[in-house]
Amino acid sequence: MSSVFDCRDEAQLLPGMRQARQAIGRGELVVLPTDTVYGVAADAFSARAVQRLLDAKGRGRQSPPPVLVAGATTLRALVAEVPEAVERLVEAFWPGGLTIVLPSQPSLSWDLGDTHGTVAVRMPAHRIALELLEETGPLAVSSANLTGKPAAVRVEDARDMLGDSIEVYLDDGSSDTGIASTIVDATTLVGGAEPRVRILREGAISRERLREVLGDLLEDEIPDAAAAPAEASAEGGGGTE
Repeated sequence: MSSVFDCRDEAQLLPGMRQARQAIGRGELVVLPTDTVYGVAADAFSARAVQRLLDAKGRGRQSPPPVLVAGATTLRALVAEVPEAVERLVEAFWPGGLTIVLPSQPSLSWDLGDTHGTVAVRMPAHRIALELLEETGPLAVSSANLTGKPAAVRVEDARDMLGDSIEVYLDDGSSDTGIASTIVDATTLVGGAEPRVRILREGAISRERLREVLGDLLEDEIPDAAAAPAEASAEGGGGTE
């Protein structure tokens, strides 16, 4: 039976966070609030837990979850390199609704699915998510919904879809925006012949705001038909986190 804690009640917040931390440590799943939508979280370094997350959502290994981190220091530990342009993105938009795809650190022992040597990373702007990340380390987090269903903006929405596949639900009311994070692919900035940043999915951070930070490094918008395969990939790989 899943446990639900109303984190707006101080009497429930501490035991809820404790049980969530313990559940993550056991390789179980936790639903947590973020600044975008509710997410389902698993220990990023437990292949069994990540597979449990994918199974709960009805998603295959070809759609690996992104990873939430508590700050830029953890980002640097997870990726092969943080280019100067990505440093600018982090300074401008973290914590917040920007997910950045980069080549992953080759020495890491983890299995997020078929990532092709990359990882999608975000620092959320939400006190509960950040506190949990400080205690657990990086978490594989995807939107708390069944694949193909709308992302959960209330914990009740997540419970209706995911039920007892989740050990602990942390409730913090309705999501602030309900708008998914923007996902950008910055992999070609690391040793690429033509370094450009490509938007895989536009969400909380607009193209115009990215252009202000990146200038000509931001790839020009491409026609919808040509963008479709990349957008579908982003939905699969990045969820809404």
